[in-house]
Amino acid sequence: MTTKDVLTAEDAPTAGPAPTAEDAPTAGAALPAGAALPAEDALNSAPAGPILRPAEPVLPSGERPRPPGLPLPPALLTVPLAELEFVVVDVETTGWQPGQDSITEIGAVRLSGGRLRAEFCTLVNPGSAIPAGIAALTGITDAMAGQAPAIGAALPGFLGFARGSVLTAHNAAFDVGFLSAACGACGVSWPDFPVLDTVTLARLVLGAAEVPDCKLRTLADFFVTHTLPCHRALPDAMATAEVLQGLLRRLAAAGVAALAELGDGWRGQATAAAAADGAGG
Repeated sequence: MTTKDVLTAEDAPTAGPAPTAEDAPTAGAALPAGAALPAEDALNSAPAGPILRPAEPVLPSGERPRPPGLPLPPALLTVPLAELEFVVVDVETTGWQPGQDSITEIGAVRLSGGRLRAEFCTLVNPGSAIPAGIAALTGITDAMAGQAPAIGAALPGFLGFARGSVLTAHNAAFDVGFLSAACGACGVSWPDFPVLDTVTLARLVLGAAEVPDCKLRTLADFFVTHTLPCHRALPDAMATAEVLQGLLRRLAAAGVAALAELGDGWRGQATAAAAADGAGG
């Protein structure tokens, strides 16, 4: 939400009043294109409050799905981190299950050289009513989505925007799962981007003494991001991009010049351990 943060069982909303607008954190102002992302000049060590996020979908076998995507080609593994092109994406949806539920918003930012180069955002008409609880959480109403393009019309713009990038998301199994499922439903070929998951990267870079979990809000507080996650696609993509930049700065400070130096652990596979950690976005 946005479904960037994974809900553990205790985080998931139970029957009762739907979350209201007051439950969502206020988003900071978006950074202008070409602006350097804020430096990591302070750390917030206070535990962040819970953010309602859907649980990562579970397959009938009990396994959690892996995000469609390819490991980075060997040539990219050795590219200096500062030279990689990242497109950080977030989607809002009508529910938690790719293939059953639908996308209502796509937000993405393109990063290279430590700077924001471009933004992409569109509402999407899901073709069905948005559940009341979801509308209360995201602020996206049937009236708003009803004026938006259908997913088949929205996808080509996003795919063109992301072409040639390392596709990055917080709890990538969710966002990439919805995007690839939408492509399949529309008869559009999924490019099978190399995928990087900031949940996995954060678990490799940050210690347990630094952050209590790897939820997006927790990491946004830790890195003092200019934009806070607020259950809307573009602000959440912006917050994830700033978290990514904070993690990359940490790697650079530790002398890690390329992803190859991290071995296999960096790859964008949201693990069951990360989900249990509350790590979705």
